[in-house]
Amino acid sequence: MFHPVSAFIGLRYLRGRSGDKFSRFVSYMSTAGISIGVLSLITVLSVMNGFEGQLKQKILGVLPQAVVSQFDGKTLFNSQKPPGFLLELPYVEQISPLVRSEAVIQSSSRLSAGLMIGIEPSETDPIADRMMMGQVSDLSPGSYHVFLGHTLARTLNVTLGDKVRLMVTEASQFTPLGRIPSQRNFTVAGIFNTGSDVDGMLMVTNIQDAGRLLRYSPTTISGWRLFFSDPFVVSELSTKALPEGWHWSDWRDQRGELFQAVRMEKNMMGLMLGLIIAVAAFNIISALIMVVMEKQSEVAILKTQGMTNHQVLAIFIVQGASSGVIGAIVGGLLGTLLAANLNDVLNTVGFSLFGGGTQLPVVISPMQIGIVIISAIALSLLATLFPSYRAASVKPAEALRYE
Repeated sequence: MFHPVSAFIGLRYLRGRSGDKFSRFVSYMSTAGISIGVLSLITVLSVMNGFEGQLKQKILGVLPQAVVSQFDGKTLFNSQKPPGFLLELPYVEQISPLVRSEAVIQSSSRLSAGLMIGIEPSETDPIADRMMMGQVSDLSPGSYHVFLGHTLARTLNVTLGDKVRLMVTEASQFTPLGRIPSQRNFTVAGIFNTGSDVDGMLMVTNIQDAGRLLRYSPTTISGWRLFFSDPFVVSELSTKALPEGWHWSDWRDQRGELFQAVRMEKNMMGLMLGLIIAVAAFNIISALIMVVMEKQSEVAILKTQGMTNHQVLAIFIVQGASSGVIGAIVGGLLGTLLAANLNDVLNTVGFSLFGGGTQLPVVISPMQIGIVIISAIALSLLATLFPSYRAASVKPAEALRYE
């Protein structure tokens, strides 16, 4: 079978001979180091992707991902159909009217504060999939029912059918006794669970009941709430120009720091494990330099037989880069396999450390894996340049002078 002469000799050097065991050992350790680094990086990034996805699903799946309002963001004429420019926005999956305000909630024994939102009851509303008790249809207008997160319900020590008092300072009024917030008794009609800190601060009621509590007119809402196919597209959509008098706000105002922290942690973990790959890749330099020193006479003979500097350069690039290619591909395959079966491995091997039934969220991104593998191969290729250049610079007369 035909092989380019540089590739043939480079792969022959990669296998080595029995007399150069140490250089082969260094080369194998470099390959193993790249494999372990790529495996670790893919596994960690898959777990971090899972955590990020869970946060998006649990926190941003219920809270309004964006709210578009007029003037000061509080009042807006309520029409049956959203404004046309909202319907033209990409990635939008759901648009519905919203009334929201910070509120204080009081039970017979406890007091707490949080965010009250008024919605139009619909079975397609994101809150419907997270109900532990009650149904969205219970939020009928005029019933003054409220849904509470299970953490907030436990804090207030209330359950279905209990009475709570909602108070909003935004609609307070002056009386002879001083400034008194708008308040009204509500009945706990449902309890939901998002699996996040949202359960300790969110109160959901009917949009009309919330509007009456805030002393809004029947034709007034706080704004239009938007849900997207991916909550992170708000960074792109927020830069789009809105018609005059309209205001954009999104989840980054309340939860932006949390997701920035998660992304920073993900980037730092990627950087640290990437440095491990870089160290392993640049170990190829040590192995290749030893090979070049051992093969000087052979390189000189090849040059005397007509091999050019570029062909000699290619020999050692093939030898060094092959270690990186093998290590990156093996590490990529093992990393993907480990990430896909990580929970089974933890439950089997690390039962005493992690506890039975513990499940880590894992999201495997093929594009991410491809980038990691290509980056590892590129680092390996970069590490071969200097030793290969030294080999190509060998002068036959000097190398063979004492042979």
